[in-house]
Amino acid sequence: MKVVVIGGTGLIGSKLVAKLNEHGHEAVPAAPNTGVNTLTGEGLAEVLTGASVVVDVSNSPSFEDDAVMEFFRTSTTNLLKAEANAGVTHHVALSVVGTERLQESGYFRAKQMQEGLIKDSGIPYSIVHATQFFEFMKGIAEAATDGDTVRLAPVKIRPVFSDDVAAAVGRTAVGTPVGGVVEVAGPEEFRLDELIRKGLAAKKDPRQVVTDVHAPYFGAELQETTLLPGPDAHIAETRFADWLAQQQR
Repeated sequence: MKVVVIGGTGLIGSKLVAKLNEHGHEAVPAAPNTGVNTLTGEGLAEVLTGASVVVDVSNSPSFEDDAVMEFFRTSTTNLLKAEANAGVTHHVALSVVGTERLQESGYFRAKQMQEGLIKDSGIPYSIVHATQFFEFMKGIAEAATDGDTVRLAPVKIRPVFSDDVAAAVGRTAVGTPVGGVVEVAGPEEFRLDELIRKGLAAKKDPRQVVTDVHAPYFGAELQETTLLPGPDAHIAETRFADWLAQQQR
């Protein structure tokens, strides 16, 4: 089948395109650098011609509250309209475990709004909620940094390798629309502050991680289980230590 991957040249998108093509599907990466722009609508009608499935793994270039809301509202509205015109029969979107519990954060309010647009579109859909990627630990540390201090809450997290997320999104894309959310998470549970401390130490980063129960996470205060998936989540295989060792080769 023809699968159009919005954000298909990014971290998850490029892996997803490769995996789908390996399995005999026609996976087409769609991004501004391939001539497709969901914010302006440029190239959308053309790339969606003959597509059965659209997978949206795109992300906002800015995490500022108004900018991220505008990005997901505009891009998702344009995309769903173009899909309806093209006769697409399955819309798949990648989102984040805990989105509905993180509504103090402008980013997660925007993701929740995106999910609402998808649910109301009338197009059969599946939403994949992933826990945070191993690769995003750097971004979490940066967002929590003040000077030489990284302030993080001692909450539970099950980070996941991006390859495993791409595989889960791929399985969902070629399956029957679930009309709801499926979750994917890593095999190990960590405390967020300890995980980032371990990651920084591995890179010989001198920043000090300070444990603070009130430390905000992209603008939202966390409870102990806010970032954890439910009991029915697909549990991926790759362990954090194995991924970390691979990065240090």
